Amino acid sequence: MTLKTLKPLMTLRTLKFGFPLGLHYLCHTMPRYADILLPLAQPLYTFAVGEGMNPVAGAAVAVQFGARSVYTGIVWRLHDNAPKNGRTKSILRVLHDRPLVTPVQMRFWEWMADYYMCTVGEVMRVALPSIVKPHARTEEEFAAYSPRREKVLTLDESVLADEIEERMRRRAPKRYALIQDLRSAGGILLRRETDADAPTVKALADAGIIKVSKRETASEAVAGAAVLPELSPAQSHALDEVREGFSSRGTVLLHGVTSSGKTEIYMHLIAAALSRGEDVLYLVPEISVTTQLVERLRKAFGERVVPYHSKLTPARRTAAYMRLLNSSGGNLVVGARSAVFMPFSRLGLAIVDEEHDSGYKQSEPSPRYNGRDAAVMLASIHGAKAVLGSATPSMESYANALAGKYVRVRLDERYGGSVPPRVIISDTMLAVKRGERKSRFNKVLLDKIGERLSRGEQVMLFQNRLGYSPYVECPECGWTARCPHCNVTLTLHRSSGTLRCHYCGWQMPVPTRCPSCAKTDVAPMGFGTERVEDEISALFPQARVLRLDGETAVSDAAYRRIISAFARREADILVGTQIISKGLDFDGVTLIGILNADNLLNAPDFRAGERAWQLLVQVAGRCGRRDAAGEVVVQTAEPTHPLFAWIDECCYEPMAASMLDERRLFSYPPYTRLIRITMRSPAAERLAAAARSLDTALRRRFGARVFGPAAPMIDRVRDEHILEIMLKIEASASFARARALLREEIAEVRARSDCRGVTIICDVDVQ
Repeated sequence: MTLKTLKPLMTLRTLKFGFPLGLHYLCHTMPRYADILLPLAQPLYTFAVGEGMNPVAGAAVAVQFGARSVYTGIVWRLHDNAPKNGRTKSILRVLHDRPLVTPVQMRFWEWMADYYMCTVGEVMRVALPSIVKPHARTEEEFAAYSPRREKVLTLDESVLADEIEERMRRRAPKRYALIQDLRSAGGILLRRETDADAPTVKALADAGIIKVSKRETASEAVAGAAVLPELSPAQSHALDEVREGFSSRGTVLLHGVTSSGKTEIYMHLIAAALSRGEDVLYLVPEISVTTQLVERLRKAFGERVVPYHSKLTPARRTAAYMRLLNSSGGNLVVGARSAVFMPFSRLGLAIVDEEHDSGYKQSEPSPRYNGRDAAVMLASIHGAKAVLGSATPSMESYANALAGKYVRVRLDERYGGSVPPRVIISDTMLAVKRGERKSRFNKVLLDKIGERLSRGEQVMLFQNRLGYSPYVECPECGWTARCPHCNVTLTLHRSSGTLRCHYCGWQMPVPTRCPSCAKTDVAPMGFGTERVEDEISALFPQARVLRLDGETAVSDAAYRRIISAFARREADILVGTQIISKGLDFDGVTLIGILNADNLLNAPDFRAGERAWQLLVQVAGRCGRRDAAGEVVVQTAEPTHPLFAWIDECCYEPMAASMLDERRLFSYPPYTRLIRITMRSPAAERLAAAARSLDTALRRRFGARVFGPAAPMIDRVRDEHILEIMLKIEASASFARARALLREEIAEVRARSDCRGVTIICDVDVQ
């Protein structure tokens, strides 16, 4: 019997808890017990419902878990079935005056837990802001969230006689002015919106003329006319096609070249959804991209825009969550992948910009979900529409469009008639032979940088590697600095004088002499953005240079400072990692240098070619976005590589056809589904034994679909050894059935005494 012929054990209607969706939302007449979800990698636990307590599904409650710990839990279902294991703890108290999680959210969480092979508790852990799910060692220490409240002034006209008002006008002008302000505002005004002093407010309140009350600070979206950009004929045609696509399919793939104005099309779709009182979800792959985007969207939609991502403070995340929870619709949520967990009341549209980006895939912790796929599923659950936008669509989305699952809409014309950049491939090896290479730069790139600087234009340099150099080496004995906890070399950060591990964070000072032979200083090998910044500053001392990477953009404020300074032309050259390829738009940039394209091509990943092409095209699209034609200089030691012949957006179809043919031949996505099983343990022998046991069990079930176990490139992280098994499931087989069988085998291995202490993690749809 093959997977194709087997029926799924689990479906969207019946999930891992063994009850149909919707059943747990129904409240029994007099429930005595509640199944509680905790933010842990644990199943549901049953608690007794105390007398006089009336929790509902989705409500937050405080419960004691373990000997002393108090956790915030979510009521998942109510029933009268006493647990078989005897005595049951009672719910301590109900938190908040309304449910914290909506029925649609509960359904979405269950789907995510089932699909990405984790527990619903792990979904809860990342889905809710930290402030609304506190836990403590004792009940006395447990501090439940209470929303911030603000004072509201309300005018009572019935108390205000004409003669009193006239007397105030003459003798108490401050009181009279406050009354007039209240009238202008319709009789109600926030205290912070008035200039009245405290004695004035108190006097009117004591007289009963105004009433002072409090309400939650979280506010509803303010309705107002959207200020929308005018569309070009090409954009208008694409917008009409998107709307037509919605009539036949729930998801549209908007394939628009860089600088074609996809954002303007999104804004028109957003305005239509908001006018209907619907919520909109707008996802971007990088938190840093939200800064410019939110500013732009607020000019059009005002306070309807709600930013939400992990770089916000816990208080701001909580305020945004509670605003959506208390809202009846009409909000525009803008954020990274975690924004899919917001409590939308009326989701009408989900937009996933740069849908190809690997940043949508969560790596740690569980759930290891893909924000793009999760947004599409969330839209489906709500009955909403989804738009996936990119100049370089992923192979998976393109294949879905070819199969008719998505509607594909093309936008091939740059906005404003801007000219696509000219791509120049510069042979690094040839430049070395001719003596035309200085430092990390070929002569052709240096010449063009000089030309641009002389004309007052700006330059961007792309190097997808952090730090000064990837490692240091002793020229005498070959010693390299390595992390004692991970099997990796340490990256040199010259500005801080340290060698750092980018996996566990361990660091050490740069040695003055080789620790092995003590004969020479260690030498930096390779180069990162920090070294590029230093060397380009030395070559062009008159140029003002900025660096944008994970080290300089440590906060949202730092990112904004760098971007704003470059946009105001306070710098001539911007050096950066792939951050600079996403969503940035600078008028003055006419030249982009890609310093080491070979790093992208030679990655040990079947997606290396696709990702290299996407990144190169996206980076190239940052220049020549106005009247001036831009140029892109790509430095490579393999100028004849076929990929470079396709570094043009019009070459997407031939590039995609080549990639898909290769993947079909070797059974890679989108023709198969991948699940990577990662096994970790400090004990190498115990890990190897557990891996052999699981491999044997899986081969018995899945046969040739199993690959491994094998050590990854980085086979030790944080003192834990790592082995991996890859599972390939053909697209025609039941993926739900495959996940169910995999769960069974993993559970059996975990139950074995000789496999204790081995962590087993499943990563579904590996990126």
